[in-house]
Amino acid sequence: MRILWILPYLPWPTASGGKTRQYHLLRTLAARGHRITLLVQSKTELDAAARQALEPMLERLIVLPRRSLRHPLTLACALFGPWPLLTCINGLNKRLSDTFKQLLNEHWDVVQVEHSYSFQPYARSLSNYPRGFVLTEHNLESSLGGATYSRFPRWAAPFVWFDQWRARRWERQVFDAARQVVAVTEADAQAMIQLTQTPVSVVVNGVDTRAAAQVKPDIEAQRILFVGNYEYPPNVDAVTWALDEILPRLWLHYPQARFAVAGYAMPQEWAQRWTDPRIEWHGFVDNLATLQQESSLFLAPLRHGGGSKLKVLEALAAGLPLVSTAQGASGLALENGVQARLGETSEVLCQALSELLNNPGQAREIGERGRQYVQSTHDWSAAANQLEAVYQQILENPECA
Repeated sequence: MRILWILPYLPWPTASGGKTRQYHLLRTLAARGHRITLLVQSKTELDAAARQALEPMLERLIVLPRRSLRHPLTLACALFGPWPLLTCINGLNKRLSDTFKQLLNEHWDVVQVEHSYSFQPYARSLSNYPRGFVLTEHNLESSLGGATYSRFPRWAAPFVWFDQWRARRWERQVFDAARQVVAVTEADAQAMIQLTQTPVSVVVNGVDTRAAAQVKPDIEAQRILFVGNYEYPPNVDAVTWALDEILPRLWLHYPQARFAVAGYAMPQEWAQRWTDPRIEWHGFVDNLATLQQESSLFLAPLRHGGGSKLKVLEALAAGLPLVSTAQGASGLALENGVQARLGETSEVLCQALSELLNNPGQAREIGERGRQYVQSTHDWSAAANQLEAVYQQILENPECA
């Protein structure tokens, strides 16, 4: 198939769950012979490393710049426009709209748009496009308000309410305009079905299970790992909760335990805020497998967000025993005490960490059962199969366009 794939960020380096999903789905589909043109609006320039990683698997790579967050047009739109904040940041780009309009003159079997918040520059052209488009929504953005706006001052509460209202309205508009909506979890799909008459399918998040199978965690190292993209507020909240409440409880019983925090865009002030030498600040790690092999457990204390967490899938695929909230394990059919230990309070999560640190044999069993679960249900090949099925259904039913 010829696929026009639209993204509001470069999928390399794979510094976030969204980027990781994009890269591996593009790689898998390209390996199956699909010819993909990737149109990207990016806040970062296309450097040599990204070009080398992406161009070999694409028919074309087109990267256009995104204006700065503080650009007057962005600020004016955020305050007075009909679109939610994320759409104001990623929308209103005439050059992008014109480029897309020209691309639509070519033949495409599928046009795929990632994220409703990126849709605004393409809305007019797609309103008259007979084949329609596929929309992939990684999260219901309107449901992420608690974390997204947590750092806003109280006096901004009216704006927060206004923006959440705009997000709900915009999601409905974009869902209704799509030919097919794709969610990443069944729970998200059910929530989206309540908002639109457009069919909703699920394409799961995945992991490279073959590569991860080589990782052997050091169960007795007493190193607890968390990985995240810290441009995403739920990950910031997770680290804050872990270091303010969960780890201090654990250290009363296991003073030798270490907490390794890794990931992209780590705030520099964290090392000054939390100075305990048992905290390891790794930042973005090129080879996560090395850090996984040096760790004993993976902690996912997420209280906000949506979708399924690629960092959790990667940890499970590596055989790391998982201690998580329900939100951290969302979208995954994990049984508490079998493939993971789940809890919702700092006390329960601390107890789970303590029990697994105290019982390496049990920790190993949970880690291996978690690995087996991911291998059977969340390899990227399974996700690509699901996405190809969505495409095939569209091609076989052109009268529904």
